[in-house]
Amino acid sequence: MKSFLQVFQSQKMAALLFLGFASGLPSQIIDAPLKAWLTTAGVDISDITKLSAAAMLPYAFKFVWSPLLDRYTLPFLGRRRGWLVVTQVLLILSIALMAMQQPGARNLQLMTIIAIAIGFFSASQDIVTNAYSADVLEEPEMGAGAAISMLGFRIAMLLASGWALIAADPKQPAHLSWQTVYLILAGLMSLGVVATLFAPQPIAKESAPASLFAAVVLPFKDFFHRRGIVTGISILVLIVMYKVGDYMVKGVTIPFLEAIHYTQTQIGVIQGGMGIVATILGAFVGAVIISKIGINRSLWVALGLLTIGIIPYWLLAQVAQSLPPKQAPSEGLLMLAINSEYFGAGVEAAAFTAFLLSLCNRQFSATQYALFSSLMLSAKSFIVAPTGGIAKNIGWSNFFLLSMATILPTIPLLIFIDRSTKKLTNQTRQSAIGQLTERLDTLSPELQSKVELLSIKELESLRMDLLQFQTSDDLAKWLFEINPQNRQLANS
Repeated sequence: MKSFLQVFQSQKMAALLFLGFASGLPSQIIDAPLKAWLTTAGVDISDITKLSAAAMLPYAFKFVWSPLLDRYTLPFLGRRRGWLVVTQVLLILSIALMAMQQPGARNLQLMTIIAIAIGFFSASQDIVTNAYSADVLEEPEMGAGAAISMLGFRIAMLLASGWALIAADPKQPAHLSWQTVYLILAGLMSLGVVATLFAPQPIAKESAPASLFAAVVLPFKDFFHRRGIVTGISILVLIVMYKVGDYMVKGVTIPFLEAIHYTQTQIGVIQGGMGIVATILGAFVGAVIISKIGINRSLWVALGLLTIGIIPYWLLAQVAQSLPPKQAPSEGLLMLAINSEYFGAGVEAAAFTAFLLSLCNRQFSATQYALFSSLMLSAKSFIVAPTGGIAKNIGWSNFFLLSMATILPTIPLLIFIDRSTKKLTNQTRQSAIGQLTERLDTLSPELQSKVELLSIKELESLRMDLLQFQTSDDLAKWLFEINPQNRQLANS
């Protein structure tokens, strides 16, 4: 446990916390608070979900321009940090522009355009943030890095969906206007700029792609070469399907809770209070689970918690049907719903982010992670748009049951990918040991036992570095570089 906790005590983890915050803030600004603002202004729920889905479209297609961010480096702050500062400044300006708007039928189109612009700059920031994480984190740090980054992400989300809803609640005598709230949120984005300036520069083990063609084509070729066609396609389908139910619920949470007569203050206080505690706890529990049972198995735990987190919303819908008009269910049930959702989301964020990071090759990390996260968010963009209409047609109770049922297609996918990964890992390990034995004549039992403990990504890295090994000492030093616990092996 000591070595696990030591992982968090580094400059890179502090940077990832604030970069996660800078990623979460704009993505939430065009989600919960915007929905609440439009709901208060009397905009129809169908128009609200359509606007939200349009704002999320850049996330679904960010892989299209991600090769540009992999290929080209700005003349300041390095390959990743330079792009981060540019996108963060553009986000500050576009969020401030949103603060100047007045929602209504005439202004809805302009607000949609601004929301899409925020989504574009936010998606671009995410491309570089995720690439930075993939570049700066070593394999043993990925679970902790994913947890700390998503912790910052969730804190920003809870600030926007918690504090913002409370501050702008028209039922409060001293409430702020939504315009003022958005200006404050724009100012908070400056934390991302500061974090980027002080973030450690990744040690460049892989150079940028030599050409734009290489930046576009090679990331896809590399992924399928390492994973195989069938397993690769299965992984991409899993990425799309994994969070469908969670996205369905998140797409209607604010309108649903207000429809059953909870106030913005009630929602905001619970989300921003106990919700943030549940998220922090979930993120760190997720990191511990990954360290104990590995990334692939942690996906099962996270999926189960996401599904369980939908049940309290179904209960809320059931209870609301039996209450007199304009009476909300108890706050205790609201607390259960929000806390279970946010705890499960915290675990899932750590597990699924670590899973996506483990799939990336550092040379193409921006493009590959952008592809994976674009596929994941494509489900959000295309599923959230009709959720309001679906809920209106089938009723809230049936809607939440449908959301829980989306877990079923992911079960056989997880089983297949887990078996394929184990098979691939064993094959890669035997091949690596065979090539090492051939190159170094013999391997000591101690060296071979260390190689047999390597993960699939570490084994792939080992096979790429084989040519630089001339003696067993070279291999021992390499093993120490990826895991300092091998110090004694390297010294011997």
